[in-house]
Amino acid sequence: MTKAEKPFWQTFLLFVLPMMAANMLQSLQGTINNIFIGRLLGTDALAAASVFFPIMFLFIAFLIGMSAGGSVLIGQAFGARDHAKVKAITGTILTVVLIGGVVIGISTGIYSRNLMMLLGTPANILDDAVRFARVSFLSMPVMFLFFVSSAMLRGVGDTVTPLYSLVLSTIIGAFITPALIQGWLGLPQLGVEAAAYASLIAFTISTIALGFYLRWKRHPMAPDAALLRNMKPDMKILLLTLKLGIPTGVQMITGAVAGIVIIGLVNAFGSNATAAFGAVNQVLSYVQFPAISISIAASIFGAQAIGAGQVDRLHKVALTALQMNIALTGSLVLIVYLASHWIVGLFVTDAAVVALSQMLLNIVTWSSLLFGAGAVLGGIMRASGTVLPPMIIGIGCIVLLEVPLAIFLSRAIGIQGIWWAYAANFSMMMVLNALYYWFVWRNKPIKRLV
Repeated sequence: MTKAEKPFWQTFLLFVLPMMAANMLQSLQGTINNIFIGRLLGTDALAAASVFFPIMFLFIAFLIGMSAGGSVLIGQAFGARDHAKVKAITGTILTVVLIGGVVIGISTGIYSRNLMMLLGTPANILDDAVRFARVSFLSMPVMFLFFVSSAMLRGVGDTVTPLYSLVLSTIIGAFITPALIQGWLGLPQLGVEAAAYASLIAFTISTIALGFYLRWKRHPMAPDAALLRNMKPDMKILLLTLKLGIPTGVQMITGAVAGIVIIGLVNAFGSNATAAFGAVNQVLSYVQFPAISISIAASIFGAQAIGAGQVDRLHKVALTALQMNIALTGSLVLIVYLASHWIVGLFVTDAAVVALSQMLLNIVTWSSLLFGAGAVLGGIMRASGTVLPPMIIGIGCIVLLEVPLAIFLSRAIGIQGIWWAYAANFSMMMVLNALYYWFVWRNKPIKRLV
């Protein structure tokens, strides 16, 4: 290392911090909406919005899979300095994702009530849940486009531009949500669906602004003539993207289906439990976003190293990412344990719901460290195209451990048993990923995919 070069951990940290901030801001949009809903409309309205999360997650698994596969390919192409290939990959993925968002959004928007009833949504919040879900489903095309554009930018090493976009989106949403709930500035006064409309407006404006910003900066990912020429599916690229992305998508879908089963278990304990479920998930998302960001960064750095022919750097990337997980995720875990009552109080004011949420956080938050470690190792392996073993491990832990244990423990010790099942799942996934990484993957030959 020359004097002009930064230590790798600094490069990694400078890449992760904007992405971590962007991921937290993305969650903050939902958090702000939930705060406004819970405080201005009440606990039942918050519960209605919370019911929607597992079913929404089921459908965006398609998007997450495409983004994961595309980021690996873009990272490898960018590491090899093949900018024409970067444009071709991006055009294919944007086209497929946009078409998928339209099809999924329209079809699920039509059947929103059936989906909410299938979840066993309590009767006192069913109508609110349906209104919220219908608007959210119909906003999928623009949300998909915004989400995947951010993922592609990260693939070429840019984590700052997605942060700018999310800052704009968050500010817009934070203003429009209370404006629609209260009927400010002559706007219609809406109920729980105000938050969904606010998200739709914020994503639309931010996506348009992102395109103009990239053109102004002459960014390599700008929507220029070269990208427009590639806005059609290249079957070779698409098949390779699907080969890499489908296992991730299937794992996400399995997790979402498990989430549907679990929300059904939670709903059986009443609307207070459903509201606590929403509050706990919001807090956990903040704790886990550093871990997710670090695993994505590890995958991108790994893909770029493979593209550049520097396979020997992969273990260094993994070690650095694991250290970052301990430092960053561990800090947030500590904060939650020290201030869980105050944090939960941001979402709900009902004393019983606050107490229940705090108890559940105390049970599960520590396991986010293990979740992060497992995600880092899985991300490194995916960067090389090894996607099936992490998928099998993830699905196996969900299907064979988390769901059966949640059902059993919820009946044996009550709602807290569900969160003990989450902790057991994160722990087992970390152990199995570590064993496969160390004893199998490190001994395999690694080649560039594009």
